[in-house]
Amino acid sequence: MRSIRFTLVFVLSLGTVMAQDGPYAPAAGMEGTTALHADSSVFVQWASSCTLQRGWLNIADTSLGQVSVGDEMSCVGSAGENGIVSLGDGGSATLTFNGVVFDGEGFDFAIFENSFSDYFLELGIVEVSSDGENYVAFPSVSLTQSDSQVASFGLLDPTNIYNLAGKYRGLYGTPFDLAELVNIEGLDVNAITHIRITDVIGSIDNEYITYDSEGNTINDPYPTPFESCGFDLDAVGVIHWSSISSIDEQLRSLYTPFPNPFSNKITIKTKMTHQKVQIHDAMGRILWQGESGSDAIVTAFTEEWKTGLYIIHIINSYSYPIIKN
Repeated sequence: MRSIRFTLVFVLSLGTVMAQDGPYAPAAGMEGTTALHADSSVFVQWASSCTLQRGWLNIADTSLGQVSVGDEMSCVGSAGENGIVSLGDGGSATLTFNGVVFDGEGFDFAIFENSFSDYFLELGIVEVSSDGENYVAFPSVSLTQSDSQVASFGLLDPTNIYNLAGKYRGLYGTPFDLAELVNIEGLDVNAITHIRITDVIGSIDNEYITYDSEGNTINDPYPTPFESCGFDLDAVGVIHWSSISSIDEQLRSLYTPFPNPFSNKITIKTKMTHQKVQIHDAMGRILWQGESGSDAIVTAFTEEWKTGLYIIHIINSYSYPIIKN
Protein backbone atom coordinates (compact mmCIF):
# COMPACT_ATOMS: atom_id res chain seq x y z
CA MET A 1 0.00 0.00 0.00
CA ARG A 2 2.85 2.40 0.74
CA SER A 3 4.30 1.99 -2.75
CA ILE A 4 0.89 2.69 -4.32
CA ARG A 5 0.51 5.93 -2.35
CA PHE A 6 4.01 7.05 -3.37
CA THR A 7 3.27 6.43 -7.04
CA LEU A 8 0.06 8.50 -6.87
CA VAL A 9 1.88 11.43 -5.24
CA PHE A 10 4.57 11.25 -7.91
CA VAL A 11 2.09 11.38 -10.79
CA LEU A 12 0.11 14.22 -9.23
CA SER A 13 3.23 16.33 -8.74
CA LEU A 14 4.16 15.85 -12.40
CA GLY A 15 0.80 17.20 -13.45
CA THR A 16 0.75 20.15 -11.06
CA VAL A 17 0.60 23.62 -12.59
CA MET A 18 1.65 26.48 -10.32
CA ALA A 19 0.91 30.14 -10.62
CA GLN A 20 4.06 31.88 -11.81
CA ASP A 21 3.87 35.32 -10.31
CA GLY A 22 7.52 36.37 -9.89
CA PRO A 23 9.50 38.87 -12.00
CA TYR A 24 11.84 36.40 -13.70
CA ALA A 25 11.60 34.05 -16.69
CA PRO A 26 8.97 31.27 -16.46
CA ALA A 27 9.27 27.51 -16.85
CA ALA A 28 10.49 25.79 -20.02
CA GLY A 29 8.00 25.92 -22.87
CA MET A 30 6.28 29.07 -21.65
CA GLU A 31 6.39 32.46 -23.36
CA GLY A 32 9.38 34.44 -22.14
CA THR A 33 11.36 31.45 -20.83
CA THR A 34 15.16 31.45 -21.20
CA ALA A 35 15.36 27.65 -21.03
CA LEU A 36 17.56 26.08 -23.74
CA HIS A 37 16.88 22.51 -24.85
CA ALA A 38 19.83 20.13 -24.99
CA ASP A 39 19.28 19.59 -28.73
CA SER A 40 19.62 23.28 -29.53
CA SER A 41 22.14 24.14 -32.24
CA VAL A 42 23.51 26.97 -30.08
CA PHE A 43 25.67 24.50 -28.15
CA VAL A 44 29.09 24.06 -29.72
CA GLN A 45 30.92 22.30 -26.87
CA TRP A 46 30.27 20.33 -23.68
CA ALA A 47 32.33 19.85 -20.52
CA SER A 48 35.31 17.55 -21.02
CA SER A 49 36.29 16.87 -17.41
CA CYS A 50 34.94 17.24 -13.87
CA THR A 51 36.38 17.42 -10.37
CA LEU A 52 33.81 16.37 -7.79
CA GLN A 53 33.45 17.27 -4.12
CA ARG A 54 30.72 15.06 -2.66
CA GLY A 55 28.17 16.51 -0.26
CA TRP A 56 26.08 14.96 2.51
CA LEU A 57 22.79 13.08 2.34
CA ASN A 58 21.71 15.40 5.15
CA ILE A 59 24.12 18.05 6.33
CA ALA A 60 22.33 18.14 9.69
CA ASP A 61 23.10 14.43 10.22
CA THR A 62 26.46 13.62 8.65
CA SER A 63 26.36 10.12 10.15
CA LEU A 64 24.20 9.20 7.14
CA GLY A 65 27.24 9.69 4.92
CA GLN A 66 27.65 11.25 1.48
CA VAL A 67 25.74 10.85 -1.75
CA SER A 68 26.87 8.16 -4.17
CA VAL A 69 24.91 8.49 -7.41
CA GLY A 70 27.03 9.11 -10.50
CA ASP A 71 30.71 9.96 -10.82
CA GLU A 72 32.99 12.52 -12.44
CA MET A 73 32.27 11.17 -15.92
CA SER A 74 28.49 11.32 -15.55
CA CYS A 75 28.30 15.06 -16.28
CA VAL A 76 30.85 15.04 -19.12
CA GLY A 77 29.50 15.27 -22.65
CA SER A 78 26.02 16.17 -23.89
CA ALA A 79 22.97 16.48 -21.65
CA GLY A 80 21.06 13.20 -21.37
CA GLU A 81 24.07 11.21 -22.54
CA ASN A 82 25.92 9.83 -19.49
CA GLY A 83 23.44 10.03 -16.64
CA ILE A 84 23.82 12.46 -13.75
CA VAL A 85 26.03 13.04 -10.74
CA SER A 86 24.35 14.03 -7.46
CA LEU A 87 26.20 16.65 -5.46
CA GLY A 88 24.49 16.18 -2.08
CA ASP A 89 24.05 18.92 0.53
CA GLY A 90 26.74 21.53 -0.16
CA GLY A 91 28.64 19.40 -2.67
CA SER A 92 30.23 20.84 -5.79
CA ALA A 93 31.42 19.98 -9.29
CA THR A 94 34.11 21.92 -11.19
CA LEU A 95 34.18 21.49 -14.95
CA THR A 96 36.66 22.27 -17.74
CA PHE A 97 36.18 22.37 -21.52
CA ASN A 98 39.30 21.61 -23.62
CA GLY A 99 39.50 25.31 -24.30
CA VAL A 100 37.91 28.47 -22.95
CA VAL A 101 34.42 29.89 -22.63
CA PHE A 102 34.22 33.53 -23.68
CA ASP A 103 31.77 36.40 -23.45
CA GLY A 104 29.90 36.60 -26.74
CA GLU A 105 26.54 38.07 -27.68
CA GLY A 106 23.79 36.88 -25.32
CA PHE A 107 24.13 33.76 -23.18
CA ASP A 108 27.50 31.97 -23.09
CA PHE A 109 26.76 28.60 -21.46
CA ALA A 110 23.95 26.65 -19.82
CA ILE A 111 23.74 24.16 -16.94
CA PHE A 112 21.46 21.13 -17.02
CA GLU A 113 19.81 19.49 -13.99
CA ASN A 114 17.49 16.48 -14.23
CA SER A 115 14.30 17.62 -12.49
CA PHE A 116 11.24 15.59 -13.49
CA SER A 117 8.95 18.64 -13.37
CA ASP A 118 8.90 22.39 -13.86
CA TYR A 119 8.43 23.00 -10.14
CA PHE A 120 10.39 20.40 -8.17
CA LEU A 121 13.67 22.29 -8.41
CA GLU A 122 17.01 21.65 -6.71
CA LEU A 123 19.23 24.67 -7.13
CA GLY A 124 22.94 25.45 -7.42
CA ILE A 125 25.24 28.46 -7.11
CA VAL A 126 27.35 29.05 -10.25
CA GLU A 127 30.90 30.40 -10.22
CA VAL A 128 33.50 30.85 -12.96
CA SER A 129 37.29 31.22 -13.03
CA SER A 130 39.90 32.14 -15.61
CA ASP A 131 42.81 30.61 -13.67
CA GLY A 132 41.33 27.67 -11.73
CA GLU A 133 42.07 29.37 -8.39
CA ASN A 134 40.02 32.54 -8.13
CA TYR A 135 36.26 32.07 -8.59
CA VAL A 136 33.53 34.67 -9.04
CA ALA A 137 29.87 33.85 -8.44
CA PHE A 138 27.09 35.03 -10.73
CA PRO A 139 24.69 37.47 -9.07
CA SER A 140 21.69 35.37 -8.06
CA VAL A 141 18.23 36.00 -6.63
CA SER A 142 15.75 33.77 -4.79
CA LEU A 143 12.41 35.35 -3.93
CA THR A 144 10.91 32.14 -2.53
CA GLN A 145 9.43 32.78 0.91
CA SER A 146 11.69 31.80 3.82
CA ASP A 147 9.11 31.72 6.63
CA SER A 148 8.52 27.98 6.29
CA GLN A 149 10.73 25.20 4.97
CA VAL A 150 10.06 23.92 1.45
CA ALA A 151 9.42 20.21 2.16
CA SER A 152 11.36 17.29 0.73
CA PHE A 153 9.06 17.09 -2.30
CA GLY A 154 7.93 20.70 -2.19
CA LEU A 155 7.56 22.88 -5.26
CA LEU A 156 9.12 26.19 -6.34
CA ASP A 157 7.93 28.95 -8.66
CA PRO A 158 10.71 29.41 -11.27
CA THR A 159 9.72 33.04 -11.82
CA ASN A 160 11.06 33.73 -8.31
CA ILE A 161 14.51 32.40 -9.30
CA TYR A 162 17.29 34.17 -11.17
CA ASN A 163 20.81 32.97 -12.08
CA LEU A 164 20.61 29.77 -10.05
CA ALA A 165 21.34 26.52 -11.86
CA GLY A 166 18.46 24.03 -11.74
CA LYS A 167 15.76 26.57 -12.55
CA TYR A 168 14.48 24.37 -15.39
CA ARG A 169 13.39 20.75 -15.77
CA GLY A 170 15.52 17.96 -17.20
CA LEU A 171 17.04 18.48 -20.67
CA TYR A 172 16.42 22.23 -20.44
CA GLY A 173 19.50 24.23 -19.50
CA THR A 174 19.62 27.33 -17.32
CA PRO A 175 21.70 29.87 -19.30
CA PHE A 176 24.29 32.34 -18.00
CA ASP A 177 25.78 35.48 -19.53
CA LEU A 178 29.40 36.35 -18.71
CA ALA A 179 28.67 40.00 -19.51
CA GLU A 180 27.31 40.21 -15.95
CA LEU A 181 30.84 39.68 -14.62
CA VAL A 182 32.89 42.14 -16.67
CA ASN A 183 35.50 44.36 -14.98
CA ILE A 184 35.89 42.12 -11.93
CA GLU A 185 39.52 42.03 -10.83
CA GLY A 186 41.19 38.66 -11.38
CA LEU A 187 38.58 37.42 -13.87
CA ASP A 188 38.95 37.42 -17.66
CA VAL A 189 35.48 36.86 -19.10
CA ASN A 190 37.06 36.15 -22.49
CA ALA A 191 39.05 33.21 -21.16
CA ILE A 192 36.94 31.22 -18.67
CA THR A 193 38.64 27.90 -17.98
CA HIS A 194 36.55 26.54 -15.07
CA ILE A 195 32.85 26.53 -14.15
CA ARG A 196 31.82 25.40 -10.66
CA ILE A 197 28.33 24.44 -9.48
CA THR A 198 27.72 24.20 -5.73
CA ASP A 199 24.55 22.66 -4.33
CA VAL A 200 22.16 24.97 -2.50
CA ILE A 201 21.46 23.14 0.77
CA GLY A 202 17.98 24.64 0.86
CA SER A 203 17.55 24.61 4.63
CA ILE A 204 16.21 27.72 6.38
CA ASP A 205 17.93 26.64 9.61
CA ASN A 206 20.39 29.44 10.40
CA GLU A 207 23.22 26.92 10.73
CA TYR A 208 22.88 25.66 7.13
CA ILE A 209 21.40 28.55 5.11
CA THR A 210 22.64 29.28 1.60
CA TYR A 211 22.18 32.93 0.62
CA ASP A 212 21.72 34.51 -2.78
CA SER A 213 23.86 37.48 -3.79
CA GLU A 214 21.32 39.90 -2.29
CA GLY A 215 21.37 38.21 1.11
CA ASN A 216 18.07 36.35 0.73
CA THR A 217 17.72 32.83 2.11
CA ILE A 218 17.52 30.28 -0.72
CA ASN A 219 14.73 27.91 0.27
CA ASP A 220 14.46 24.71 -1.77
CA PRO A 221 13.40 21.10 -1.03
CA TYR A 222 14.98 19.93 2.25
CA PRO A 223 15.79 17.46 3.64
CA THR A 224 16.28 15.02 0.78
CA PRO A 225 18.29 12.24 2.50
CA PHE A 226 18.58 9.97 -0.52
CA GLU A 227 21.55 8.63 -2.48
CA SER A 228 20.63 11.09 -5.24
CA CYS A 229 20.03 14.11 -3.03
CA GLY A 230 20.99 17.68 -3.78
CA PHE A 231 21.71 19.20 -7.16
CA ASP A 232 21.80 16.51 -9.87
CA LEU A 233 24.21 17.70 -12.54
CA ASP A 234 23.55 16.36 -16.02
CA ALA A 235 25.81 18.52 -18.21
CA VAL A 236 27.20 21.96 -19.00
CA GLY A 237 26.79 23.13 -22.59
CA VAL A 238 28.85 25.97 -24.04
CA ILE A 239 27.58 28.49 -26.58
CA HIS A 240 30.73 30.63 -26.96
CA TRP A 241 33.87 28.49 -26.91
CA SER A 242 37.34 28.54 -28.43
CA SER A 243 40.04 25.92 -28.42
CA ILE A 244 43.37 26.85 -26.84
CA SER A 245 45.10 26.85 -30.24
CA SER A 246 42.41 29.12 -31.68
CA ILE A 247 42.79 31.58 -28.82
CA ASP A 248 46.58 31.57 -29.23
CA GLU A 249 46.24 32.48 -32.90
CA GLN A 250 43.84 35.33 -32.11
CA LEU A 251 46.04 36.74 -29.38
CA ARG A 252 49.27 36.50 -31.30
CA SER A 253 47.64 38.57 -34.04
CA LEU A 254 46.93 41.29 -31.46
CA TYR A 255 50.38 41.47 -29.86
CA THR A 256 53.64 39.56 -29.55
CA PRO A 257 55.73 39.15 -26.36
CA PHE A 258 59.46 38.41 -26.73
CA PRO A 259 61.50 36.70 -25.57
CA ASN A 260 59.12 34.07 -24.22
CA PRO A 261 60.14 32.63 -21.78
CA PHE A 262 61.90 35.77 -20.51
CA SER A 263 64.30 36.61 -17.68
CA ASN A 264 65.37 40.25 -17.13
CA LYS A 265 62.89 42.01 -19.37
CA ILE A 266 59.90 41.36 -21.62
CA THR A 267 59.18 43.40 -24.73
CA ILE A 268 55.67 43.51 -26.15
CA LYS A 269 54.86 44.56 -29.69
CA THR A 270 51.22 45.65 -29.90
CA LYS A 271 49.02 45.92 -32.95
CA MET A 272 48.45 49.65 -32.39
CA THR A 273 50.50 52.54 -31.03
CA HIS A 274 49.79 53.99 -27.61
CA GLN A 275 48.11 50.77 -26.46
CA LYS A 276 47.80 50.40 -22.67
CA VAL A 277 49.35 47.17 -21.36
CA GLN A 278 49.31 45.45 -17.94
CA ILE A 279 51.14 42.39 -16.64
CA HIS A 280 49.44 40.38 -13.89
CA ASP A 281 50.73 37.54 -11.72
CA ALA A 282 48.85 34.23 -11.48
CA MET A 283 46.70 35.68 -8.65
CA GLY A 284 45.48 38.50 -10.88
CA ARG A 285 47.53 41.25 -9.18
CA ILE A 286 48.91 43.99 -11.42
CA LEU A 287 52.74 43.94 -11.29
CA TRP A 288 53.43 46.38 -14.08
CA GLN A 289 51.62 48.67 -16.49
CA GLY A 290 52.67 50.89 -19.35
CA GLU A 291 51.80 52.11 -22.82
CA SER A 292 53.29 51.26 -26.20
CA GLY A 293 55.00 54.14 -27.99
CA SER A 294 54.90 55.38 -31.55
CA ASP A 295 56.72 52.20 -32.59
CA ALA A 296 53.93 50.07 -30.98
CA ILE A 297 56.50 48.56 -28.58
CA VAL A 298 56.64 48.60 -24.77
CA THR A 299 59.24 47.01 -22.47
CA ALA A 300 58.92 45.88 -18.84
CA PHE A 301 62.04 45.22 -16.73
CA THR A 302 61.60 42.12 -14.59
CA GLU A 303 64.92 41.37 -12.88
CA GLU A 304 63.34 40.84 -9.46
CA TRP A 305 60.31 38.81 -10.57
CA LYS A 306 60.04 35.21 -9.42
CA THR A 307 59.85 32.28 -11.81
CA GLY A 308 56.23 31.52 -12.67
CA LEU A 309 53.27 32.26 -14.90
CA TYR A 310 52.41 35.86 -15.76
CA ILE A 311 49.54 37.28 -17.79
CA ILE A 312 49.80 40.10 -20.33
CA HIS A 313 46.57 42.08 -20.56
CA ILE A 314 45.90 44.55 -23.35
CA ILE A 315 43.31 47.00 -22.01
CA ASN A 316 39.90 46.46 -23.64
CA SER A 317 41.24 43.36 -25.34
CA TYR A 318 42.41 39.84 -24.44
CA SER A 319 44.91 38.25 -22.09
CA TYR A 320 47.83 36.03 -23.00
CA PRO A 321 49.88 33.80 -20.67
CA ILE A 322 53.67 34.00 -20.67
CA ILE A 323 56.20 32.01 -18.65
CA LYS A 324 59.28 33.47 -17.00
CA ASN A 325 62.53 31.46 -16.77
